[in-house]
Amino acid sequence: MGYELRVIRDSPLALAELARAIAPAGFELGASEEIVARHRETAYTVGRWRGQVVGEPDSDWHVAQLVRLSAVLGGRLVGEDGEVYLLTDGVVELVSGHTATEVGKFDVIIEAGPATW
Repeated sequence: MGYELRVIRDSPLALAELARAIAPAGFELGASEEIVARHRETAYTVGRWRGQVVGEPDSDWHVAQLVRLSAVLGGRLVGEDGEVYLLTDGVVELVSGHTATEVGKFDVIIEAGPATW
């Protein structure tokens, strides 16, 4: 198992509500409760439903998709160590404590696709 990022919300989210919320944003929910996003006609798993959305990203593209997914769901993306991933003025940022680190421009990351780190 890799490093997990979780979409944290103030209110619980049911699976049916998840499915309704993600479809307009272009995400799909697979039969095994995987959440997928497409890049150039290929579907990639970006998260899984485990009572909440959990992802194990292996690229900046996956992180950017999870940031977008968290926004769609009205939550925030939080790592195992308490860091938060945000989208600020078109830039994906990692905030840990009082330090913000730029991951990259959202549009550039999404266009580049899911190249593994």
